[in-house]
Amino acid sequence: MRVPMVLLSQSLRPASDRVFIQNGIGGGSFDMRLIRFGPPQKEKPGVVSSSGQRLDLSAYFRDWDADFFGGGGMEQLRSLLKSKNDSAFPPVPDEERWGSPIARPGKVICIGLNFSDHARETGMPIPAEPVVFMKASNTVVGPFDPVLIPRSSKKTDWEVELAAVIGKTARYLASAVDAAACIAGYCISHDVSEREFQLERGGQWTKGKSCDNFNPLGPWLATTDEVDPQSLAMELRVNGVVRQRGNTRTMIFGVQELMRYLSQFMTLEPGDLISTGTPPGVGLGMKPPQYLKVGDTVELKIEGLGEQRQICTEA
Repeated sequence: MRVPMVLLSQSLRPASDRVFIQNGIGGGSFDMRLIRFGPPQKEKPGVVSSSGQRLDLSAYFRDWDADFFGGGGMEQLRSLLKSKNDSAFPPVPDEERWGSPIARPGKVICIGLNFSDHARETGMPIPAEPVVFMKASNTVVGPFDPVLIPRSSKKTDWEVELAAVIGKTARYLASAVDAAACIAGYCISHDVSEREFQLERGGQWTKGKSCDNFNPLGPWLATTDEVDPQSLAMELRVNGVVRQRGNTRTMIFGVQELMRYLSQFMTLEPGDLISTGTPPGVGLGMKPPQYLKVGDTVELKIEGLGEQRQICTEA
């Protein structure tokens, strides 16, 4: 699917209050917005300039992967962008596919029922501790790739979420300050869910969360100095109708607390992806419930993190 250029230009319009890296040559400026582009399994790394142009950095970096995040890559990237202006990097052709902004993560960890009003709409109690479940890492795809409706599915649902990407190994973090230092950045995550598989077929939630293409990610990864993760407006539309609207300030457990909490049970590694929960308005909570079908269009946006758009197709 080729993404309409009107959508791309709107998604990439730089915010007036965005933090820029001032370059030492030519007086240009960059956001630290990491992207990947190209065919599936063959994506290359890049960034988005302050003017909204995608730029190819594959001559300098192999990929935005665990080795990059764990090996001081963010510092190397920041130094590179300070030393050059955007004319030093080849532009990415408009027709090139948008990949997920990070390579396939080692783990995709999700938090359920992390917005109190979302918990109420699903008829579930407010959790005393974070509800943790896993999602298969091969669900991660680009922000404009199709949502695949699983065969026999009748209850494929939508969920807009803020995702955090781990930047350094984290074990037994002692505080929120320690947790903040382990986060590389933030992006939009579409935690697509099949509710029958998740809730009516026994076992854990994983099989309702892990169908092909069930985690569109991006369009870009914004670094931690660009956004306040606890004050971001979120919205999701289905066929142009607003279904979800919320703000990360209403999370039960904040992003940094989630990182600290998770590190008590498992080691978080560079490149791991943490989806932090969804606001109210999912199809499951509607009366009567409504779900995605082939041909539907889903659009997601989070303040400062761009927009996604997917068309639902048959698996």
